[in-house]
Amino acid sequence: MKKIINTSNAPDPVGPYNQAVVHNYTLYVSGQIAINPASGELVLEDIEKETRQVMENHRAILTEAGLTFKDVLKCTIFVSDMGNYGKINGVYGEYFDEKTAPARELVEVARLPKDVNIEISLIAAFA
Repeated sequence: MKKIINTSNAPDPVGPYNQAVVHNYTLYVSGQIAINPASGELVLEDIEKETRQVMENHRAILTEAGLTFKDVLKCTIFVSDMGNYGKINGVYGEYFDEKTAPARELVEVARLPKDVNIEISLIAAFA
């Protein structure tokens, strides 16, 4: 059975999709960008703040689903500049225990929605 997950603590989708979907004990979270859900404004001062806002948006969605970052199995990270890899890793690493961190890929792309610098999607599972 498919269950839709949405929360006002994360940005509203900017297209015909939901923040997340649960199917067969797996949570699929749509790509998140650095929109502050309270103001609706993009957080683009620097890549660290932008990455942190993306991760906080994910935290809100995981919480709404009854999960935490410990339940994340895989992350996909899209960036506009691979030169930001180290700074992104620094912030990203604050959300996961290195020994149990999820699988992931980080790829540079030509362009992202709203011309942001980073977008992250993730997959998590219920125990």
